[in-house]
Amino acid sequence: MNAAPSLVILAAGLGSRFGSLKQLEGFGPHGETIIDYSIYDAVKAGFGKMVFVIRKSLEKDFTATVLSRIPDKIPVELAFQELSKVPGNLPVPETRQKPWGTGHALWSVASQVQEPFAVINADDFYGFTSFQQMADFLKNSYHFTGSKPAWCLAGYPLENTLSVNGSVSRAICQVDENNLLQAIRELKEIFKNNDQIVAHVSADNDLLLTGQEKVSMNFWGFTPAIFPLLDSYLQQFLKEQRHSEKAEFYLSEAVNQMLIENLATVKVLTAAEQWMGVTYPEDKAVVKQQLGALLAQKIYPNPLWNSI
Repeated sequence: MNAAPSLVILAAGLGSRFGSLKQLEGFGPHGETIIDYSIYDAVKAGFGKMVFVIRKSLEKDFTATVLSRIPDKIPVELAFQELSKVPGNLPVPETRQKPWGTGHALWSVASQVQEPFAVINADDFYGFTSFQQMADFLKNSYHFTGSKPAWCLAGYPLENTLSVNGSVSRAICQVDENNLLQAIRELKEIFKNNDQIVAHVSADNDLLLTGQEKVSMNFWGFTPAIFPLLDSYLQQFLKEQRHSEKAEFYLSEAVNQMLIENLATVKVLTAAEQWMGVTYPEDKAVVKQQLGALLAQKIYPNPLWNSI
């Protein structure tokens, strides 16, 4: 069995639609963030080191709000996603404020992770079973198929990931009969329209979805073999897009390109639990209610860190 995998937590986003920093928002009865519950589940599932990717400007607030509550026995590191921190020190626009995206965030931790690891968003609640499946894969699987690295992804049914308060962005997975990912496509405007689930693809193109499609909520399992590939793709992206104010280097799109080039395999693990997350301010009350139900069932201790 391999050493304990690490967990990389992407927490550098701006939360533009939510209106504030979701990664610092309290949802539990004692101010617990969604990150707190993810770390609790991850440690219980067998993950070791936690690596938080944040912006340097967040370090003081992040330390006070999140890191101060995590028990000392859990190893924690910080990595910084900064607009100017890019391969080759390419010049970037001074006026841009939006981070370069999830692919760039993961690229930022390359020097700090030398073992199999999982990646999650700071503002998504994934559920313990999903962490257990991910840890089992990373600890027990042989991470190469032939000469290619073998990775994994937690796939959630689309209908379990929608917001009743507006549209969401989701990465739709195309999966074969062996649960191997064949392709992944980012759809940036998915919403419920009466009894239908619709993806607004363009001004004159709406795509009807069933709700049973497997989607990525950015919960991946990787080996360090991804880092040189990300470096190469990020350099190409920046050559084409570094003058853009909004273009983002999505992790899902980078992995999709790796699949096209036959550079890796990705097993899609079935995530049966109800995902929770916040896209809009109105989502907060829903998540607090759902967390309250889990606490009432004693799935989590209250306060959360009493048992560790």
